[in-house]
Amino acid sequence: MASVTVKSVSGKDAGTIELDEAIFGVQPNVPVMHQVVTAQLAARRAGTQSTKTRAEVSGGGKKPFKQKGTGNARQGSTRAPHFSGGGVALGPKPRSYAQKTPKKMVRLALRSALSDRANGGKIVVVDEWGFAAPKTKDALAALAKLGVTGKALVVVDIDDTNTIKSFLNLPEVQLIERAELNAYDVLCSDVVVFSRATLPTAEASESSTARPRRTAAAPAASADSPAKPTPRPTKAAAAPAAAAVPAADDAPAAPQAFAATATTEQHDAPEAKPVPAGAVAANEDGSSPDPAYTIKGNGDSGLYHRPGTAFFNRTVAEFWFRSEADAEAAGFQLPPSQRGDAAGTSEGVHALADIADAPDEPSAERIGDGTGTLPKGAVAANEDGTSPYTTYTIKGNSDSGYYHRPGTPFYERTKAEFWFKTEEAAREAGFELPPSQRDEADKEN
Repeated sequence: MASVTVKSVSGKDAGTIELDEAIFGVQPNVPVMHQVVTAQLAARRAGTQSTKTRAEVSGGGKKPFKQKGTGNARQGSTRAPHFSGGGVALGPKPRSYAQKTPKKMVRLALRSALSDRANGGKIVVVDEWGFAAPKTKDALAALAKLGVTGKALVVVDIDDTNTIKSFLNLPEVQLIERAELNAYDVLCSDVVVFSRATLPTAEASESSTARPRRTAAAPAASADSPAKPTPRPTKAAAAPAAAAVPAADDAPAAPQAFAATATTEQHDAPEAKPVPAGAVAANEDGSSPDPAYTIKGNGDSGLYHRPGTAFFNRTVAEFWFRSEADAEAAGFQLPPSQRGDAAGTSEGVHALADIADAPDEPSAERIGDGTGTLPKGAVAANEDGTSPYTTYTIKGNSDSGYYHRPGTPFYERTKAEFWFKTEEAAREAGFELPPSQRDEADKEN
C-alpha cells in the first residue's frame, strides 16, 4: 500500500498516510476513462441548435414560374433547400446528447484517474488548512510552500467556508467537494490536493453509493395479525359454487308458460321444451304445422313476432300461436322496438275495418291509366287517407315513391295518396318497397 507524506500549510512534514489501494493503486483503464469523460462532456451540451426545414421557412407558397415553356427546371417553391433563403435539408434539430453510463464504469474511471496521478507523484495531502479568515494571499502562499505549480484541483469540505473563499479567486485552482469528485476534473488538473478529512477511502465511497437492502422478516402469526389470504379456487372447483348462486331479484322473469316448469337441475342432453297453452310446436324446419297459426314464438327470448315485421323472417320459431292475444296470454311479448307501434297497429286494424265498409271494385273511370295525376292501376285515396274500395289494400306515396303492404311497420305510419290492388300493380306504376323490406320480400318470393 503506497504512502504519502502529509504536509502542513507551512510546508513542513506532518507525518505520513497510507493511500487506499482500491482507489489509488488500480491499473488505469484508459478506454473506460475515455468513455466516461466523453459522456460527461456530451451531457454538458445544451442541444438547442435548430434549423428550419422548407416547411418552416416563411413564404414560398406561390409557384415561382409556370411549369413549362421557360427553359428552366420546374420549381414549385422558392423555399426549397437549393434556393437562397430556403430551408435546410437534414439540418440539426434540438436533441439530448446525454449518454447512459453504468455506475461501475464511473467509479472505475475515477479510480483510474486518481491512480494515474498517484503513480506520477501528483497527489498532495495537507494536514488541515486552518485559515482563520478568508484571504486569497494566505491560500496562494500555502500553495507555494507546498510546491504546487500549474493547474491544481483542491478537494475541500463543504463546511470549510474560509478555505473555499480563500481559493475562489485563484484562476489556476479549481475547487471541488469530495462527493463531486470525478474523472474529468482529475485528468484536467496537474496536481490533486486533499486534506486528511477529504482523502477518499474505499469504505467511504462504497457506503455513500451502495443502496440499502430491504429485509423484511416474515411476521409471526398472531391473533392481531390478519390471516393469510386463501388461494383462488380453480375453475373446476368454482363451477359447483357458481351453480349454487341464487338468481338476482331484478332478473327478467321467464314467460308464465315456462315459470312452472323451470328447474335448476342440469342434464347432459337438452330436454324438449313444453308447449305453452294456446300454441302448437313448430316443425323441424321451424315452419307452422297449421296455416291458421301465423304468430311466431321464441322460448329463449320470450318474444313473439307478427307477419310482415322485421324479425319475422330472421328468427326460427319454436312455437306458433293463432293470434297475438294467445301469445300474450302465454307470457310472450312483442320486441321492444315494436311495442311503440302497437297503438299504430290497432289503428291500422281499424283502418282495414273501415275499408271493409267500402265498395268492392271501382268503376273503370276511377282507375288511373298513367296519363293524368293518378298512376296506372291506382285509385285516389279518400280525404282521410283511407282506401275507397275493399280490394285496394296497398298504400302508395308519390313523394317517396314507395308502396306499403298491410302489417308492415310503415303501413300504419304513412298516409296514402293512392291505393293499389296488388303489389304487382304498384311496381308497374313505378313504386318500390322500402329498402329495409326488400330482402324480406325476396325471401318470401
